[in-house]
Amino acid sequence: MKILFAAAEAIPFIKTGGLADVIGALPKALLKAGHDVRIVIPKYKMIPESFKNQLKPVDIIQVPLGWRSQYCGIEVLTYEGIPVYFVDNEYYFGRDGIYGYGDDAERFAFLNRAVLEMLPYINFQPDVIHCHDWHTSLIPVLMKHHYLHNPFYQSIRTVFTVHNLLYQGIFPYEVLHSILDLPDYYFTPERLEYYGNVNYLKAGLIFADHVTTVSPTYSEEIKTDHYGYGLDGLLRSLGNKLSGIVNGIDTKLYNPATDIDIPAKYRTSLTKKRENKLELQRELGLKVSEKTPLISMVTRLVESKGLDLVMRVLDELLYYDDVQVVILGTGESSYEHWFREAAYRHPGKLSVQIKFNDGLSRRIYAGSDLFLMPSQFEPCGISQLLALRYGTIPVVRETGGLNDTVQSYNEFTGEGNGFTFHDYNAHDMLYTIRRAIHFYLQPPHWKKVARNAFGGEYSWNVSAEQYLDIYRQIQTY
Repeated sequence: MKILFAAAEAIPFIKTGGLADVIGALPKALLKAGHDVRIVIPKYKMIPESFKNQLKPVDIIQVPLGWRSQYCGIEVLTYEGIPVYFVDNEYYFGRDGIYGYGDDAERFAFLNRAVLEMLPYINFQPDVIHCHDWHTSLIPVLMKHHYLHNPFYQSIRTVFTVHNLLYQGIFPYEVLHSILDLPDYYFTPERLEYYGNVNYLKAGLIFADHVTTVSPTYSEEIKTDHYGYGLDGLLRSLGNKLSGIVNGIDTKLYNPATDIDIPAKYRTSLTKKRENKLELQRELGLKVSEKTPLISMVTRLVESKGLDLVMRVLDELLYYDDVQVVILGTGESSYEHWFREAAYRHPGKLSVQIKFNDGLSRRIYAGSDLFLMPSQFEPCGISQLLALRYGTIPVVRETGGLNDTVQSYNEFTGEGNGFTFHDYNAHDMLYTIRRAIHFYLQPPHWKKVARNAFGGEYSWNVSAEQYLDIYRQIQTY
């Protein structure tokens, strides 16, 4: 099959979150399965020069955008066997950031039109355009309104994946005409209208041939009022058009047997893993102790990650229990300040690293015993999969993809790869952490749960096959 991935970001070129990891990894699994897969993203100013220097010009075209006609350069490089196209327009993408500008409605509408306009010029007629999040959610509706008169587009099908329903791309009514060049026919509750505004994400939900989310549990959660953010009724109405497929990780990129950023390489050896723990304790200024369980968080410091639960019980845990905690991440200043203050209160037991550091994050995955993710919601989550890959046992709340990928350890059957709690409650979380520590101090049990973690399938292979089933299914429409 011929598949085009359209997205706002992709590793290793540009990343702000898990979306980039998916766009960097899933196409590789599809390529491995024998398919012609390509990627298109904006050419941001922030993309490293090492990649920009490899770009080859393909063509220069004009992209219609309401009453405008905008310059669009098309450039390409082949990365690990996959052609990656870059949409070049300095006015829209030559900025220091990616999102959060007052003209995001126009910037990403341009990206959507550019993707459709460029296809004949790159000589690629995909069977499926796979769109991701609100930044490329307009492709299905724009194609059906502006392009279906052209035979080139008539056989193309679309899949739209929601990575996080919280972000929907909501803009004033005026964008419908002045930017999208769509008539008022589309400004109804059954189409793009959303409380008097235009909702870009709704376009993907309604007009794509199939909609997916990044885990089965999340696909059910967003049908409820609590997780649906005003779209739960629409999502319930999609029926079989909506499905959930859990994310994988790039198991070649994240492999403790070959990871150059960790001191001791290992496959399933807890002895080697302990060597990483001792080195991590030294690096972070923690008391060097093999027996003391080390709990980690690698996370954005934002409310949705359950940090309020952690703040509620962290002092109690560190005061009464023989444990150590390391937190790596950046985010809201109130959280950054609180955790820095907590580190002063608990020298040798708590290390707080307010920064982004990929190498350190890998050493934390390799050197920790437990990995904490008490999220309010988690569409899929990649951190828990990385922790499992490195044999670090997750402690998670049963929500979204965490519920689909982490099964609570059963001491009677020996099943389970982590420890879980259901309610969003600080002391339920604390009880679960202490339950995990209880089994950590019993090596026969810990070896079982670690073996289950090491033995899991975290690659994209299974998920890629599920996406291919959807691609094939919509070809019959």
